[in-house]
Amino acid sequence: MPAELENPDIQERFQETIESGDAEAIHEFLNKQNISDVAELINEYPEQEDLIISNLSVHRAVSTFKILDFPTQKEIIQKLSPTKTAELLNELPADDRTAFLEDLPSQVVKELIKTLNPEERKITLSLLGYEEGSVGRLMTPDYIAVQKDWTIREVIRHIRAVGKDSETIDVIYVVDDKGVFIDDIRIREVILANPDKKVEEVIDNRYIALNVHDDQETANQAFKMNNRVALPVLDDNKLLIGIVTIDDVLWVASEEFTEDIQKIGGTEALDEPYLETPFFKLIRKRVGWLIILFLSEMLTATAMAYYNDELGKVLILTNFLPLIMSSGGNSGSQASTLIIQAMALGEVTLADWWRVMRREILSGFVLGAILGSIGFIRIFIWHLLMQRGIFQDIYGDRWDLVGLTVSFSLIGVVLWGTLTGSMLPIILKKLGADPASSSAPFVATLVDVTGLIIYFNVALFFMRGILL
Repeated sequence: MPAELENPDIQERFQETIESGDAEAIHEFLNKQNISDVAELINEYPEQEDLIISNLSVHRAVSTFKILDFPTQKEIIQKLSPTKTAELLNELPADDRTAFLEDLPSQVVKELIKTLNPEERKITLSLLGYEEGSVGRLMTPDYIAVQKDWTIREVIRHIRAVGKDSETIDVIYVVDDKGVFIDDIRIREVILANPDKKVEEVIDNRYIALNVHDDQETANQAFKMNNRVALPVLDDNKLLIGIVTIDDVLWVASEEFTEDIQKIGGTEALDEPYLETPFFKLIRKRVGWLIILFLSEMLTATAMAYYNDELGKVLILTNFLPLIMSSGGNSGSQASTLIIQAMALGEVTLADWWRVMRREILSGFVLGAILGSIGFIRIFIWHLLMQRGIFQDIYGDRWDLVGLTVSFSLIGVVLWGTLTGSMLPIILKKLGADPASSSAPFVATLVDVTGLIIYFNVALFFMRGILL
C-alpha cells in the first residue's frame, strides 16, 4: 500500500480515474495537476509511471521527467514505447538530456541517440564530447542572442519570435556578426529602455562568463558570488556556445554535497539512491575504506606492543588509552570536516595553508589544554575521594605524575590531531586528489597511532626512574 501523498485527495481521485479505464479522463486529470504532484504520484505508484508520463502533454511530461531522480527516469525510459521515448528525449532541454544520458551505459546511449532528430542529435553529441564534470556538460544551446547594432524594438520582436524555445529569457546575450560574445542584458533593462535605442547604448560591458572547459565547481562559485540566474559559456575564442542556468548548478551542487558527505563518512560515493543500490555494489563501495582503516589500525597494535614493558609496570596507563585516542581522533575529525567544507565553499584555498596551520596550532593547543585540565582535575578529585575511602586507591602515591602524563598527553594528541585533520585535505588538494577522501575515519585512525606514541613518550618523560 503506497504511503500517503501530501494531498490525499489527489491520490484518491487518481485511483478512481485509473480504475475507470477512461483514457480521456486520465489524460485530463493528470494535465490539471501541478508538476510536483504528478512527480509524487510517480514516486508513490511506480507500477503506473509509464502510464502517467504517456498521458501527459509533451511539455508537462518533460517538466515532470526533469525533476525525477535518475533511477526513476531510467525505469520510465525502459517502459515507454519507442515513439514516446523519442518524443520525450527530443523535447528535453539539451542540458537535462545530457545529464540523463551521461549516467547510462554507452550501448544504451547509442541506441537512445538514434531516436533523436538530426539537430538534437548533433547538439547532444557535442555536449557529451566535453569532459565529465565540465561546464560544457551543463550548458544548453537554447538562449537568445542579439547584435549590438539592433534597436530595442528589434530585440523585443526577436524575443517574441524565438523566446518560447529558449531555456530562459531573463537574460539576453549580445554577440557580433561572427558569434563572439560582447555582453549580456537583463530582460528588465530591455523592457525599460527606449524602443529606439540601440543595444550598444544599453550594455555596460560588465559581464561574468564561464569557459566551456571550466570545472562545474567554478560555475557554482560564479553563481554564488554574482547573484545571476544564467551565465554565458564561451569557447577559447570567446565564441558564445551556450548558457548555464542556476537550476542546473544547484542540482550539481546538491549531488557533490551528497558525494562529499559519503566520502567524509569513509565510503565511496554512491551513484544511486541508497535503497536502489544493489547489495554487493554497496558492499564494494564500503569495503575498500574499511580494509584500509583496518590495516591502519594494525599499526596501533604494533605501537602498543612496542610499549608492553611500560604498560606492564604502570597498568594504570591503560585506563586512559581510550580517552587519549578518542580525543585525538575527535579533534582531527572536527578539523578535517571544517576544512573540507571551507574548501568546498571557496572560503579556503591552497594559498591559505599557512593561515590555516597557524589557526589550528593555536586552536589545538587551547582545546588540548582545556581537555588536559579537565583530565587532571578528574584524577585529582578521584585521589581525594580515595583518601576518604570512598573509592579504591588505583593511582597510588604518584597520582600527580599520572595526572601530568594524561594532561600533557591530551595537549599533544589534540594538537597533533587538529593539525593533521586540517592539513591533510589541503595536501590532498595540492596533489590533485579529492579533499573529501581525507575522511574523518581515516584521520581518526592516523591520529590513533601517533597518539599512542605521544602518550607513552610523555609517560616516559614524567615517570622514567620513578614508576618506569
